[in-house]
Amino acid sequence: MKVTPEHNERIAKLTFASVYPHYVDKVEKKGRSKEELHEVIHWLTGFDDAKIQELIDSKATFRELFQAATLHPNAPLIKGVICGYRIEEIDNDLTRQARYMDKLVDELAKGKKMEKILRK
Repeated sequence: MKVTPEHNERIAKLTFASVYPHYVDKVEKKGRSKEELHEVIHWLTGFDDAKIQELIDSKATFRELFQAATLHPNAPLIKGVICGYRIEEIDNDLTRQARYMDKLVDELAKGKKMEKILRK
């Protein structure tokens, strides 16, 4: 699928607080923990538990979240299809970064080993 400017703007305005509970539900339903989810978020963004909670409490948008993040140098190794989009073909940085997070959460929920998820 082709990413449109409207899609990019919708992702940018989406609040992390609105998506985070879905991440937690997804991984916990598959037997993974909130702590593992936080480990994945920390790896991608550099955020610790306190910062994750601050982003939730402040209703930070994905734009604000990724502007504050220090993306892991291996993040570009995250490839594949998520939500119908091939990550490596997304030309908008913010949308690609949001899809990185979606892909990591998906891999965690699918039971992938943490070493593989964190591209070690």
